[in-house]
Amino acid sequence: MTYIAGVDIGNSTTEVCIGEVGGAQVHFLSSASCKTTGTKGTIANVHGIRAALKEAMGKIGMETEALSLIRLNEAAPVIGDTAMETLTETIITDSSMIGHNPSTPAGAGQAVGKTLDFERIREGVPGTPYIVFAKAAASYEEIAEVINRERKRLTITGVILQADEAVLVENRLEEKVPIIDEVAGIQKLPDDVLAAIEVALPGQTIRMLSNPYGIATLLGLDAEQTRMITPIAKSLIGKRSAVVLKTPGGNIRENLLPAGKICLHADQDAVVDLDEGAEKIMQVVSDAGTIYDMEGEHDTNVGNMFSRIKQGMENLDETAKREIHITDILAVDTMAPVRISGALAGETCLEKAVGIAAMVKTRHLPMQKIAEQLRIELGVNVMVAGVEAVMASLGALTTPGTSLPLAILDMGGGSTDAAVISEDGKVSMTHQAGAGELVSMLIETELGLGDRHMAEQIKKYPLAKVESLFHMRMENGQMTFVEQSIDPRFYGRVVLLTEDGMIRLEQDIPMEKIVQVRREAKRKVFVTNAFRALKKVAPGQDLKHISNVVLVGGSAEDFEIPEMLMEELSEFRIVCGRGNIRGEEGPRNAVATGLVLSYIGEQR
Repeated sequence: MTYIAGVDIGNSTTEVCIGEVGGAQVHFLSSASCKTTGTKGTIANVHGIRAALKEAMGKIGMETEALSLIRLNEAAPVIGDTAMETLTETIITDSSMIGHNPSTPAGAGQAVGKTLDFERIREGVPGTPYIVFAKAAASYEEIAEVINRERKRLTITGVILQADEAVLVENRLEEKVPIIDEVAGIQKLPDDVLAAIEVALPGQTIRMLSNPYGIATLLGLDAEQTRMITPIAKSLIGKRSAVVLKTPGGNIRENLLPAGKICLHADQDAVVDLDEGAEKIMQVVSDAGTIYDMEGEHDTNVGNMFSRIKQGMENLDETAKREIHITDILAVDTMAPVRISGALAGETCLEKAVGIAAMVKTRHLPMQKIAEQLRIELGVNVMVAGVEAVMASLGALTTPGTSLPLAILDMGGGSTDAAVISEDGKVSMTHQAGAGELVSMLIETELGLGDRHMAEQIKKYPLAKVESLFHMRMENGQMTFVEQSIDPRFYGRVVLLTEDGMIRLEQDIPMEKIVQVRREAKRKVFVTNAFRALKKVAPGQDLKHISNVVLVGGSAEDFEIPEMLMEELSEFRIVCGRGNIRGEEGPRNAVATGLVLSYIGEQR
């Protein structure tokens, strides 16, 4: 008997299918998958391939050396990055915002006054309004006692505390004022500068300091200064408390880096400005025909991004830079938090951004190098056998209930492939940039997580809010009660519901916002790319000529993406659903299975 292994190298996972071939028949024996090692399509993939082969052969009690042939897919690397559409860096010297904590302030309202260190409160001048700030070294009893005594001669309009003691201080004050606490960077606060603080009522958010004209009103700014402090106002939207300081002498300057233009070298050469947004960019990409390469304008955000992508590929592939080409992009509008330089507590403001997944191709794909390395290490014949979309189509046909003609959508980590097989076996296919990794990048960016792994988890699992030790509210509003007490660490927190239990989200982000960002990211990437890909392969580029679509690939396992696509495609009367490869694998293993099946076709 001949033992054949099909190996699908994906951006996220490497999948293997083992088949026993006798004559024109194939008997599938086992399958396995493991995390892809290195960037897809590079020599670093060999380690992951060996691990997956060993696992699959181990399931049937055999060694990898028993294989007669290993068939690899053609793997085109896909690299994603982010380009800011309007990136404005505001540098504020000498003083700035010092931070805010929206959860534990005391009192309510706005206060304006000169900053006065609690340790120097006796130096205060009568008739001048003051905002007193106290470091954690002073106790709440001492702070309240001194303020009560000093208010007989000084005008104290508000208090800023480093410790978490706002309520304790307020309870002891004879005359209530707005109090903000937990300001970690209080030691950076300059003395004797004009400041404004605001505390909103419980359940509400600040209104004056989240409005540039409100800040101008409180601090007496002119039109130019008001324009400059807009990033500060934007960063305070949705907060319950805030502090803003007036910069001495208006010492503010801006550094602007233009978004830039994308130049397309294609059947129809074109240029598009990133400032025009993702929809315009994708329209230009669609109208350009076959794209041979793209580049960004020099010394711009998008120019720097494209250079990084090509440089990254050059480092991995050792290919001359002129042989590396970006042949497709998926652009998506998003919002990204931009750090305000000079802000003492690391404040950020949301700026419009464009997320881009780019498909990078080289003149010579490095797959032959991978095949040669495997041949040396395993002593088994290895060949590069087929294009992903075609192999996925063959694998998808093993799904029960399918027949020709058939369309497939292979949704992986870095790319979305589409193919249509006609009744006479002709295949039309396309390979498009953008899939699961771009979704993770959008989630990480829009929520300001700074943690790609957590973004991946948010993408994969539904959410819930633990509202007591015996019940939680699911993201769809349903209440779920449990028999055993929930771990107190999860009380009052948003959690991810995984197969292995709950994962607590450390960031204080409302569940509703996370759900909205997650669903929008998936819709922007997968729904957009599905229509883009299917229109390219549909007869006459008309979706009405497609009757069945099988969803395969890792992203087809997602708990909500297939339903989104089914809903969107239903208006075209298209039957759409997750594949079930070989009736047992679900949407996974389509390409690996197709590689084994294609061996039979080649023998014929």
